[in-house]
Amino acid sequence: NVWCAAGKGSFSADEVADVVKRTQLEKVVSHRKLILPQLCANGVTARDVKKRCGFKAEFGPIRASDLPRFINARMKADTAMRRISFTLKERLVLTPVELSLTGKPLLWILPVLFLLSGIGPDIFSFSQADLRGIAAWMALFTGVLAGAVLTPALLPWLPGRAFALKGGIAGLACGLPLCAFYWADFGVRTLGALLLWLTAISSWLAMNFTGSTPYTTPTGVEHEMKRAIPAQAAAVIVGLIIWLAAPFTG
Repeated sequence: NVWCAAGKGSFSADEVADVVKRTQLEKVVSHRKLILPQLCANGVTARDVKKRCGFKAEFGPIRASDLPRFINARMKADTAMRRISFTLKERLVLTPVELSLTGKPLLWILPVLFLLSGIGPDIFSFSQADLRGIAAWMALFTGVLAGAVLTPALLPWLPGRAFALKGGIAGLACGLPLCAFYWADFGVRTLGALLLWLTAISSWLAMNFTGSTPYTTPTGVEHEMKRAIPAQAAAVIVGLIIWLAAPFTG
């Protein structure tokens, strides 16, 4: 989206000027004005656009649907055009995209989990691969659901400011019922491994949501990622070690 692209530098004054020059816009229109989305203002300076391509940049409304009203009002935006909302529908609009992006990794993660789940004192057990593998899959899918669906849906009510923390809390809350479901089948170590995986997955996917919000900043996101990613990776690695060791330790 515009906010995220401008924040990380891929929507900039240089990029705007480059598009204007490549399309030879000056030969298509007689005026020298550009209407840019308001949410790109964190990465685009109107003065730099004018300097690089000769077009004056006007920051238009937040939503493209308001452009006709903005133009009819002689490039004047009212309060409604400048105010951004963040409703449940708007928070969930990118959930299908997030879910689809997890599809390709799952194609190889699922069979790998099945194989790892069968490793034990007998070298490999299909019955254990079936039981433990399905539990691992359930943890994986629950983590995806918690991070990609529940976290954006419950965003205003989840504790903490960091998205990684919010996702971790959502994952933990979803993981506890899953552990209760498998309480009779596995020991505490195995359930702990499932909970670590699930929480890390949910935290990671929730952190991907930072670029879709109207109130995160590039520096804030970078700071959060530097702290959260090592913790998420550690949780996955520790969970994997516990998962592999559990069949040998009883």
